[in-house]
Amino acid sequence: MPHRRDLFKTTLALAGLAGATGAHAATAKPVVVSTWDFGVAANQAAWDVIKGGGYALDAVEAGARIPEVDVKNHSVGRAGYPDRDGHVSLDASIMDEKWRCGAVAALEHIEHPISVARLVMEKTPHVLLVGAGALQFAIEQGFKPEELLTPESEAAWKDWLKTAKYEPVANSEVSTYGHAPGSIVPGDKHNHDTLGILALDQQGRLSGACTTSGMAWKLRGRVGDSPIVGAGLYVDGEVGAATSTGVGEEVIRNAGSFLVVELMRQGRSPQQACEEAVMRIVLRRPEAAKTLQVGFLALNTKGDVGAFAIQTGFVYAQCDGTQTDRVVASKSVFS
Repeated sequence: MPHRRDLFKTTLALAGLAGATGAHAATAKPVVVSTWDFGVAANQAAWDVIKGGGYALDAVEAGARIPEVDVKNHSVGRAGYPDRDGHVSLDASIMDEKWRCGAVAALEHIEHPISVARLVMEKTPHVLLVGAGALQFAIEQGFKPEELLTPESEAAWKDWLKTAKYEPVANSEVSTYGHAPGSIVPGDKHNHDTLGILALDQQGRLSGACTTSGMAWKLRGRVGDSPIVGAGLYVDGEVGAATSTGVGEEVIRNAGSFLVVELMRQGRSPQQACEEAVMRIVLRRPEAAKTLQVGFLALNTKGDVGAFAIQTGFVYAQCDGTQTDRVVASKSVFS
């Protein structure tokens, strides 16, 4: 058995490694990246925090709050499409470079689930609160309950009910690229985009956030990958961060974002890690992969970015202060 003195030395070494996160600041280039074209506006809010020397955690929360209140965005926040019973339920998670994390799932009547998720992280001993408990906690923290089902989303839901089948059909594409930022055309395939946002600040600190209203017309109570730490979002201050979008069930099955970060830990670049994680899904479920979409977005401690998806159409927004915000088309398996 290891001697206690050796164990103590090992513990100190690990503590020193964990405390070395700030050492990345010397070589890091601050950057904010987020999924989809509506991430441009989210990035701008996050960059306002970063450029002022602020904390990446504050940046990703500020960024995620933008699409949560965008009434034109029917896949994130208050204007999200409801479940098949007409209820709008929201999911969100947030994580920083110190492995602190918080999340909410199936949260109704609160327009900023990302801020509730942060309070779960900071004010409770828990990671995830769901449903009525999450709502109770939010109200106790001062959030005001309100009706989230907008007239436009309600109209789309009633239109869907005319020919609705009991189980939802997973989308073959999830990009809003080509439409107005955040727009969703009722009845089309674009019904479960997610805002995943990752930031590296001037001090070399990483954080990430993920927020969504989930798959349109889902079964009541369905929760996807977005609020599941390690699936829809994962951050390791020593290595990098990753987030996902697409059919959440497939991401959960593969602990997708954790996998991307672990692959980066093993030496892969963010691009290589995203590609390998996507291919693992494709190889395990080749028939399903022909029609479903999953995409990963990753950022390492140097500020390098990578993205990859199963189908074409996945895009991400990037802002690093060296040029204007831009939308980048991700590479994919089936192009």
